[in-house]
Amino acid sequence: MSSPTITLVVSPRGKPIKTLPQESEVPRNARATELYEHLAAASETSVHRLRITKGSDGQLVPNRADISIAQTGLMDGSKVFVKDLGPQISWQLVFVIEYIGPLIIHPLVYLLRPYLYTSPNKLLPFPAPSSLQTLSLLLVCLHFLKREYETMFIHRFSMATMPLRLIFKNSAYYWIICGLNMAYWIYRPDAPTAKPMNVYFTLPGVLLFFIGEIGNFSSHITLRDLRSDGGKERGIPHGFWFEQVTCPNYMFETMAWVGVSLVTRDLATVIFLCASVGMMSTWGKKKERKYRKEFGDQYKKKRHSILPGIY
Repeated sequence: MSSPTITLVVSPRGKPIKTLPQESEVPRNARATELYEHLAAASETSVHRLRITKGSDGQLVPNRADISIAQTGLMDGSKVFVKDLGPQISWQLVFVIEYIGPLIIHPLVYLLRPYLYTSPNKLLPFPAPSSLQTLSLLLVCLHFLKREYETMFIHRFSMATMPLRLIFKNSAYYWIICGLNMAYWIYRPDAPTAKPMNVYFTLPGVLLFFIGEIGNFSSHITLRDLRSDGGKERGIPHGFWFEQVTCPNYMFETMAWVGVSLVTRDLATVIFLCASVGMMSTWGKKKERKYRKEFGDQYKKKRHSILPGIY
């Protein structure tokens, strides 16, 4: 027996959408994605540009295949608002663009040192990069090469796209704070990294960096396995560190950058570390609230989101 059909009243939110129908007939048990696909086809636009909300309470109608129209609370005669989010860019490409910045900027500044800085002693040739500066370059590049690899082959994104206009704001964080600012100060001929290596900082720093990178990669594998390729389903991650904090991937990310900070002994690196921890703390708390709301008693509540016993 076929599912009963309901008629939804459709209105644009914000600027008008060309050819958007005033009504949409859909089976009550149809998937929510089918509503998006129907309205996108009628509007002659990409499904990723549309955001559909309920007229009754403003709640988002999720573009998910595992939720039916009936489960969203929409009924015959319900009103929905459709907003055009504008040109979109895939999240995968967003990450690739963000992370390529430091991978370009750090090697360039390292190689162009004689042309970017004044020699500390004009009577002598411009000094070659120190071992610490070369090590700093390797650590930064290894980190972002891992990020690019994860973006291409590991991450499974819950959302396909984001508005194209946001790419500049998102990229500025990595290109400017981690790229230009860190590189400028790390590779100066009078930087702390230009001085002889201090094993009491460098060795613990390198150790923390590799522990952090390996732990971060392992956490991302665990998170990837919660979702099928191309799917949007959610699950509860398990494992020793996932039992201690909400987001051990952020904990290990913090550990890796503490390691880089110990190696460089540079304020610009510490600034990037603090900014990163601040953002990851916010994301971690948000993730904890999502887990509690979505999974209820199935989920073991965590007191700390990224740093055991601290935050």
